[in-house]
Amino acid sequence: MRRLTRIFAVIFLCLATGCDKEPHPVPPVYVNFYIYPNDVTYLDLNYYGGHMYFTGGVDGVVVYRLDGWSFIAFDRACPYDWEDIDSWIWVEDNGIILRCEKCGSQFSILDGGVITGPSRFPLRRYYTKFDGMILRVHS
Repeated sequence: MRRLTRIFAVIFLCLATGCDKEPHPVPPVYVNFYIYPNDVTYLDLNYYGGHMYFTGGVDGVVVYRLDGWSFIAFDRACPYDWEDIDSWIWVEDNGIILRCEKCGSQFSILDGGVITGPSRFPLRRYYTKFDGMILRVHS
């Protein structure tokens, strides 16, 4: 009876904690910086669909303006081969797809989800908060 109870406890713990989930391959790092999107220094973030690259994160951060009040930020490290120094994420010319030149994985700029490629994981996303003047990007 005790053995059966232990088996059910292990099964319950696996279901409750999601033991089948793999951790995200890109390690979480501390990110905390501020941007003034209305300043000419950040001209590419002044319009919807504009993006800019910043230092920070594992391999840099790409910030994209969705609309007047919404920004999204992702780490530029490709989840497929993030330890490779040449596997950076770039915004394609169409402005809506992020791509790793090294492995060919493509990701949606709206949520970082995988569109195609060998990567099984989405891009690591950072939080953004915009008050109309200052944009904070943080982990």
